[in-house]
Amino acid sequence: MRILVDARFTRTDQHDGISRYGAGLIAALATTDDVVMLISDPRQLALLPDVPHVRVTSPLSPAELFIALRINRLRPDVVVCPMQTMGSWGRRYPLVLTLHDLIYYQNPTPPGFLPLPVRLLWRLYHLAYWPQRMLLDRADVVATISETTARLIGAHRLTRRPVLLVGNAPQPAQSHRDPAAPRSPSLLYMGSFMPYKNVETLVRAMQLLPGHTLHLLSRITPTRRAELSALAPEDRVVFHDGVTDAAYQDLLHDSTALVTLSRAEGYGLPVIEAMATGTPVIASDIPIFREVGGRAAAYVDPDDPAAVAAAVRSLDDAGTWTAASRAGVERAATYSWATSAHQLRQACRRAVAEFDRRRAGRAAGALP
Repeated sequence: MRILVDARFTRTDQHDGISRYGAGLIAALATTDDVVMLISDPRQLALLPDVPHVRVTSPLSPAELFIALRINRLRPDVVVCPMQTMGSWGRRYPLVLTLHDLIYYQNPTPPGFLPLPVRLLWRLYHLAYWPQRMLLDRADVVATISETTARLIGAHRLTRRPVLLVGNAPQPAQSHRDPAAPRSPSLLYMGSFMPYKNVETLVRAMQLLPGHTLHLLSRITPTRRAELSALAPEDRVVFHDGVTDAAYQDLLHDSTALVTLSRAEGYGLPVIEAMATGTPVIASDIPIFREVGGRAAAYVDPDDPAAVAAAVRSLDDAGTWTAASRAGVERAATYSWATSAHQLRQACRRAVAEFDRRRAGRAAGALP
């Protein structure tokens, strides 16, 4: 099957969640299928697997409305987009669109890296569910990365199309950390600093954790840095403002735990990445983290700094820490890009069948 995968959401410097998801799927899928990538910037290739590619316009360009006319000429058997916003007007191919989460309906602040006009449209788009329905119903199959999001899609009746799981997965760990090796009292947070991520509670918990240091790994604006710095003793919070994958792995191998107190997530990839390394996880008690972490993570009230501090202190016990480390490795082993690629292949086959069925229905005069 000739599968065209939209890789235009790949970052040009270092991966974010969407970028890593797309790259991981492409690499795994390319081992068994004829995969071609769409890119919009040659710099994206540095973060993508070595498979054939075609350069087209940016997904944020007005030309996106007509991207299907360009793709038609490539004659794919099926097209997969790791987002739901791909233009589809005039398409003559089966299409799989992906909806990761519904976070921005409750948390409408758009990502800051988007251009101002796109941020304005983003806010308008999330004021009601009908624009999402219109986009998703343009696909033949809708993929999502978790059962939690799939249930929300059903609850809000966001599409008439089949909704199939194409899960996320951690990158293959270079090695599992040795549970008997010394570890630092460092705590790690990997993620953005948007309001729903609730980093404030995590920083406040550091007031109750003398001897521990919180490492905030992602890029941060000066304004957000100043806001968070005011909430905890200066010597207990370290701002990295972005780290490489290698540095991230080094920190995971050395730290006491990864902590995330988000109030909403589509998946929470750092949770499974930490577990794959053998680093215990402390997470907010929300459905998606329960789905991803199972019994291997420690769950806390995301509004209670004292509960966070207590969970951290429990890991000072060597037996507790070792048990959490081993449970995390076992849990992470249930996820793999090979499994995700198999799920995507099934979604592609279903999209082909749905496309053919709907085309036959239109030819017979039935409604689509």
